[in-house]
Amino acid sequence: MSAIPSRTADSAPVTLDRRDGPFGEVVLRERGEHFEIIANGCFLMDTSDGRSERLLIDAALAALPPARPAPSVLIGGLGVGFSLVRATAQERWGRIVVVEREPAIVDWHLRGPLDRISGGALADPRTAILRADLVEHLRTTTERYDALCLDIDNGPDWTVTDDNGSLYSPSGLATCRERLTLGGVLAMWSAQPSESFEQALRGAGFEGVRTEEVPVARGVPDVVHLALRTA
Repeated sequence: MSAIPSRTADSAPVTLDRRDGPFGEVVLRERGEHFEIIANGCFLMDTSDGRSERLLIDAALAALPPARPAPSVLIGGLGVGFSLVRATAQERWGRIVVVEREPAIVDWHLRGPLDRISGGALADPRTAILRADLVEHLRTTTERYDALCLDIDNGPDWTVTDDNGSLYSPSGLATCRERLTLGGVLAMWSAQPSESFEQALRGAGFEGVRTEEVPVARGVPDVVHLALRTA
């Protein structure tokens, strides 16, 4: 996600689709050459950059033990598809599971304009799409992953949807840790750095906690918080 649509602000947006979903209204807009997704009137993400979404995948893969064969990854949030596209471009990944709760977003990728971004990635035999709420899926599944790459909101200090706040809570982080294999990595996107969240990760039993930044045109950098399950 990206908190500020700074790179596409010069063009007037054109609404391509507007739907009432299970969590409110979602809108797909086109602004110049780029797409934007709006949820309940709040800007979520656009296709003007994508560096931090790709970093989410790159940093997770780099943090895994190099000898681990075909690691599995769960991507939380399909969004505009950049993270999924990055994962399928990397041969090392094995199973790639994407959890997306908004039916409209999945439909825009499968049968709509966002197909031009993600069509090839969705056709990759390693890819599986789960239409589910990420927080609920993590709480109820028994499957473990080598990496969790989560990008479902603007971060621990600025959530768009109240329900997403539990993901960053002590119980939510404990659930994430439980869903990781030993040596697995948790990578979480945020629209701004958060020292308190780094402390929360350590408090939840993670090791190797660090933050990688992606500078933006204005404002604070986008970041990826990284943490390892070592025990």
